[in-house]
Amino acid sequence: MNSWVDLSALWRIVVVGLIAGAGLPALFAVGLRALSLPGRGGDTVNGDSERMVGGNPIGVAAAVVCFVVVLAAVGWGIYFIVKGS
Repeated sequence: MNSWVDLSALWRIVVVGLIAGAGLPALFAVGLRALSLPGRGGDTVNGDSERMVGGNPIGVAAAVVCFVVVLAAVGWGIYFIVKGS
């Protein structure tokens, strides 16, 4: 253990930074990708879908879960900042 650097605290900072810094945008991107999944072929005209989003119900459900997690993390971060801790 080095008296200058607390490696335990440094490790925690790196993990939280990776989760919040890269994990939340990646989760948002997964939600967007899930939202754009094509639905069944029954609602197409000349190969073009009539719907703009929401073609696949499973994709919409996965996107909602991803977006709720991202919004909860943003809300928790704002709460933590406003609380002053």
